[in-house]
Amino acid sequence: MVSPATTENLVVIGSGPAGYTAALYAARANLAPLLITGFQEGGIPGGQLMTTTHVENFPGFPQGILGPELMDRMKAQAVRWGARLLEADAEGLDLSRRPFTIQAQGQALQAHAVILATGARANRLHLPEEERFWSRGISACAVCDGATPQFRDEPLAVIGGGDSACEEAHALTKYGSHVHLIVRSNRFRASKAMADRVAANDHVTIHWEHEVEALQGDDWLAAIQLRHRLDGATKRLSVRGLFYAIGHTPNTGLVQGQLPLDEDGYLLPQQPGHPETVVPGVFWAGDVADRRWRQAVTAAATGCQAALAAEGWLTEENLAVPVSRKTAEPEPAPPPQPVSPATEETYSPTALWQQGSYALRRLYHDSLDPLVVVYTAPGCGPCHVLKPQLKRVVAELSGRVHAVEINIEAEPAIARQAGVSGTPTTQVFYRKELRHQWRGVKQRRMIRAELEKALSAGNQGQ
Repeated sequence: MVSPATTENLVVIGSGPAGYTAALYAARANLAPLLITGFQEGGIPGGQLMTTTHVENFPGFPQGILGPELMDRMKAQAVRWGARLLEADAEGLDLSRRPFTIQAQGQALQAHAVILATGARANRLHLPEEERFWSRGISACAVCDGATPQFRDEPLAVIGGGDSACEEAHALTKYGSHVHLIVRSNRFRASKAMADRVAANDHVTIHWEHEVEALQGDDWLAAIQLRHRLDGATKRLSVRGLFYAIGHTPNTGLVQGQLPLDEDGYLLPQQPGHPETVVPGVFWAGDVADRRWRQAVTAAATGCQAALAAEGWLTEENLAVPVSRKTAEPEPAPPPQPVSPATEETYSPTALWQQGSYALRRLYHDSLDPLVVVYTAPGCGPCHVLKPQLKRVVAELSGRVHAVEINIEAEPAIARQAGVSGTPTTQVFYRKELRHQWRGVKQRRMIRAELEKALSAGNQGQ
């Protein structure tokens, strides 16, 4: 729990490799850091790796690892050593007086030191009709949405020339009939390995020196119009999906006017290559100040540097209040508990959380309680964020609701029948009637409010 009357040794704002590494090092220094994960501002908890498929260049994983799984492991490691998490957005930050004040979740938190690890968010093109087709053919997360039924066996397109664009184009070939990669310049910015992989893939066509200038379709994206950047020639591509991988904007709104930023909004350190900012006691980590490397391993490294620098500064200023441990070695982090799809033998009408279409059919037809159905995809970062929130709410409601998870990659027909256009999608049914639906991640209190509405409606109908 977070007490507003307590002045924290250190608050880390932002998760991701930088934030979790900073929290881990600070926790091992007995500083009991508080990490404000972020929630919707600037992305989701866990940062950009939550929307990445296989991470193949993070040391220690020779076979690669899914981005969300890597972040789950970093998070568990930081928590194991004593980091505390506040799953909320930092809504305000006052660096003008000490201790510093952070506004989050309706509280005014105070801290002697702050590490800014707020990262960066994916850019949009702001094309005409973009809002109309967003989530109806346009996405910034191929990992989250590529497996949805509307994209299967259909032509797809990716915009960008960096590692993310190449990775997404390659990943989408598992689902689409063909993938068009649209690159503004005449060469890739991606690593040689990623560029070679895309160039060798017969299911990817690269359109050099082109940019999208128009979107077409009715209820769903049907085509895009490309323009050649040199001769102005245009051509039409029939595509059902368009995925953005066009760079990022740093999340520095909290410190605008308080710390120096460069022309693109990146935080400027006091000295290049060092984690200190111009305000003593305020440090940076990760992509919020790194406009050049922007890799998971470099973000983690700067998280380490920031935590060590913060520990040293707090000690020098005689501000640190070490937290003693009950035991020198903390308890092992609990392993993840996989859930297998329910079968006739394993299905339970009283279980709070089950998986698969068999459980969905049985509960939909037999249960008198509200039913929550969440549609997820493997490697979908927002799904990783939503599921623990949803599971906790279902448990808090003491068996008054049941939940079923549907893997849209394993059971695309169910997702198609439900009209699911991306993950995560959550639907609430009561007595076979769809009462509510939302797309993406919501905070736990908002999820509970929606489910309590369904329960209230059910009580009134009895």
